[in-house]
Amino acid sequence: MSEPQVMTVTGPMPAAELGVVDAHDHLFLCSPAMPVQGLDDLDRAIEEVREGVASGLGAIVEMTPIGLGRRPELMRRLSDATGARIIAASGYHRDAHYPTGHWVHEATVETLSDRIVTDLEQGMHPADWLDPALAPDPARAGAIKAGASYHHVSPSERRRLEAVAAAGLRTGAALLVHTEVGTFGHEIVDLLEGLGVAPDRVVLAHLDRNPDAELHTEIASRGVTLEYDTIGRTKYHPDSVVLDLIEQLVAAGHLDRVVLGLDLGRRDYLRAWGGGPGLRYLMATFVPRLRRRLGDEAVDAILVTNPARIFAIPSATGGAT
Repeated sequence: MSEPQVMTVTGPMPAAELGVVDAHDHLFLCSPAMPVQGLDDLDRAIEEVREGVASGLGAIVEMTPIGLGRRPELMRRLSDATGARIIAASGYHRDAHYPTGHWVHEATVETLSDRIVTDLEQGMHPADWLDPALAPDPARAGAIKAGASYHHVSPSERRRLEAVAAAGLRTGAALLVHTEVGTFGHEIVDLLEGLGVAPDRVVLAHLDRNPDAELHTEIASRGVTLEYDTIGRTKYHPDSVVLDLIEQLVAAGHLDRVVLGLDLGRRDYLRAWGGGPGLRYLMATFVPRLRRRLGDEAVDAILVTNPARIFAIPSATGGAT
């Protein structure tokens, strides 16, 4: 059996060679929900990622989905300039990020799913499918994103969840689902399981926004991976809250069900834009504290082994671009 592969924007590679993975971040993102916070500058992105790589990051999972300013060509150039491995996302976000009249609200489940599969198997669309006649960029997506609202899933979001489930089953790619303020986790998993998705291919993002260790342990017990990404976001809570959650999950036997990201989807969060904490924060500030609590072996499982397993996909084949 060949070794597991991931699909990066410059082509497939062995999952074991990713190194330390930031499992949820944004390098290019423009959303009407954040009108003055868009990330659209290659030079600033290169500056930011170089700091992250210097701190110890090997790979970044870029979770900007269809319709929110994905830039496949710029992601390729960014990876080449910095040496960072970039895994890009297809899929869709929650309703708040798509204005009334956007095509994702009216598209059929089949269309929504087919466009994800094209992103994963042929290359990402250079204009986020606003002009379907355009040829795909050589950069292929390597993960699928979905989104739910606060304590509920709207009818439009449900269609998109059905589409990402179908695309995940067709391609084998992992599904990462945005939970709004860490809510509706069990219900999202129930929905995806009912559509045939195995829990071990599901990642729930932002559950640390709702730092309920008992709830998190229940969800991890189902085989789902929890992605914690409020690290450095002191406006929500101190880092000690996330450290405590990780420690409790590990103590409950779920070391293999947690990955970490920074989710720096605003200019205010990036040092290259004059903000912070920046991409270097995970390895330079948070991880040393985590190592003191858990030791090197457990931390390496969270940063290296777990994301390599989750983001490996059977369709990650073919030559580099």
